[in-house]
Parts: sequence; C-alpha cells; structure tokens
Amino acid sequence: MNSIIKISIALILSSFILQAQVKEVDKMPTPEKGIYSIAENVKYPKTAKEAGVEGKVLVQAMIDETGKVVETEIVRSVSKECDMAAVEAIKKTKWLPAEKDGKKVSAEVTVPIKFKLDKKQKD
Repeated sequence: MNSIIKISIALILSSFILQAQVKEVDKMPTPEKGIYSIAENVKYPKTAKEAGVEGKVLVQAMIDETGKVVETEIVRSVSKECDMAAVEAIKKTKWLPAEKDGKKVSAEVTVPIKFKLDKKQKD
C-alpha cells in the first residue's frame, strides 16, 4: 500500500516547479538523489488517511548555497497534517545547491506534493 502512495506522490514530483531567488541561475537546486528521494521521505499522515484527505500541497523552499533547506512556506494547503508531512519530506531531502557563474548560490524552489489514496484505502 505504501508503494502505491509513494508512486502517486513521485509522479506529481516529476513536474516540480522551480523558481530562482537569484534572478538568473545557471543551475537550479535539485534533490541530490533525484525527485524520487522527496517521495521516499513523504509519510501520509494517519489522521489524513483515516479522514480521506487528498490534495496537492505546494511548498516553497529556500535552498542555501550548501544545499540545506533554510526556509519553507506553504503556498497551497491541503490540511495541517499533510502540509507538515510535505515540509518534513522536503527538509529531510538532501539538495544540490543552485549555481551562478560557477558559484553556489541560494535559490528558491516550489515543490508540489500530491496526497492521493488508492481506491482500497478510500473504501
């Protein structure tokens, strides 16, 4: 069951939106082990599962020049529990920092994380 949840989370991550804090960067911050590493860190909250809560959380995250997530903001909320799970997943993910002119720089990314139950869990 968890693999189904992770697959649907991973699929939405494949289209994750990138926005730079620095106006133009040569290379955007990316998850060190690819977008699936974010999905591996997402834990569907038990209370949200039991309540049948689904939806897409948009998290804006500032990745500093060392690749650390230093700030997050919920751009679109689903529920407090899902929002917190999305933020935690992004914070647990190791990031490669953005680059500008060969130097590592801070940049902002917006990551959508979709929480979707499979049919068996809804029934």
